[in-house]
Amino acid sequence: MDILHRIGIRDSTPEKVYEALTTIDGLAGWWTEKTEGETGLGGVIAFRFIPGGFDMKVTELDPGRLVRWEVVDGPPEWIGTTIRWVIEQRDDYTIVLFKHEGWREVVEFMHHCSTKWAIYLMSLKQLVETGEGAPSPRDVMISDWH
Repeated sequence: MDILHRIGIRDSTPEKVYEALTTIDGLAGWWTEKTEGETGLGGVIAFRFIPGGFDMKVTELDPGRLVRWEVVDGPPEWIGTTIRWVIEQRDDYTIVLFKHEGWREVVEFMHHCSTKWAIYLMSLKQLVETGEGAPSPRDVMISDWH
């Protein structure tokens, strides 16, 4: 089972979006302020939130086109899943196709994560379009899982 989302970022470039997905400052600007680690191929990035966090191993990078991570630590439902970002330019928009793939089963936590991914993808869009995103802990809280 997969979580799928699509966003269009106006007046941007695939390179700007790629930078927001592959640098500590970029990631901390839209997902969580507590981001550290190595963003290069084979590196592990640690993302920390109020209730916990995730460690992502960078498994594929194609500048301006693709970023893929494997979840190596975090909630049991996430371990072994992959996060994939496909980036392409279409007219005045940079399109991001997002996929959190490999969920073993549809559980309530998956519903929660899908909503949160949508919120954070809007934060990514906001960061690239305006220079300021809404990363954790400034994101929209939706439940006791944050």
